[in-house]
Amino acid sequence: MATLQFDRHRRLRQSANLRAMVRETRLHVDDLIYPIFVVEEKGVKREIPSMPGIYQFSLDRLNEEMDEVVQLGIKSVIVFGVPAEKDEVGSQAYCEHGIVQQAIRQIKANYPDIVVIADTCLCEYTSHGHCGVVENEQVLNDPSLELLVKTAVSQAQAGADIIAPSNMMDGFVAAIRQGLDEAGFTNVPIMSYAIKYASAFYGPFRDAADSAPQFGDRKTYQMDPANRLEAFREAESDVREGADFLMVKPALAYMDIIRDIKNHFHLPLVAYNVSGEYSMVKAAAQNGWINEKEIVMEMLTGMKRAGADLIMTYFAKDAARWLNE
Repeated sequence: MATLQFDRHRRLRQSANLRAMVRETRLHVDDLIYPIFVVEEKGVKREIPSMPGIYQFSLDRLNEEMDEVVQLGIKSVIVFGVPAEKDEVGSQAYCEHGIVQQAIRQIKANYPDIVVIADTCLCEYTSHGHCGVVENEQVLNDPSLELLVKTAVSQAQAGADIIAPSNMMDGFVAAIRQGLDEAGFTNVPIMSYAIKYASAFYGPFRDAADSAPQFGDRKTYQMDPANRLEAFREAESDVREGADFLMVKPALAYMDIIRDIKNHFHLPLVAYNVSGEYSMVKAAAQNGWINEKEIVMEMLTGMKRAGADLIMTYFAKDAARWLNE
């Protein structure tokens, strides 16, 4: 043993304080973006069955949720709307008095310091559940851009601080940037869902937003989960078209993509810890199979270590509570 040569890595792990001193990745409340679902009803705080702890709120009860968000120190929310009526062209998505526009105005009036992000898509508002204009069961790219621009401008007019297009139409960043600029919103940034895979992890969200496609699937516009190089092409075009943030969605099964994008692009990077990832952890925790707090904090820290600057997550309130302990 006297001549055995090896490194003593454990020297830096001897106590909690020493481990904290040399910790390379830190999760902070400022990193978290909390998704909120708003509905056009009265007196509603309705739990989403497949997402325990996540609720739909009517506007008259939205402040209950926002009070808690602010108290926990979370600085940013993303708003998803569930309209009472849908049609073929998603007209409630760009209606001046649409549910999301009303929610944005209410949040900005009551919580002016909160950064409000508007999800810019059509699937929650169309009767067919797809993210664009449909003809003969085909999602048409360019006609969809016109509606997405109208949606983004109406959200900016309502007071949204950031526009977050999630529809995966080609040219959506260029079209929305031009539309925002022409409407006088040159200072409103675009958080592009640049790399959005056609994933089975979105299932519970479709319950929350009532946005399941009524025919087919979204594989003609969202990315093939098997593709890595395609992520670079999507990110490159969005950067060229004027994106201010890039997003990878989902997160857990795509950590390699998060690292790839972080290494090659210099915009703030967002990881979306999606509904299916949330629900799996919640279900296992409710059955006593895992330690929820430790699993969640390890998972979110892993996303930051992979390269995410910000994390959009349904665990935001839980994580903020644990970080503040």
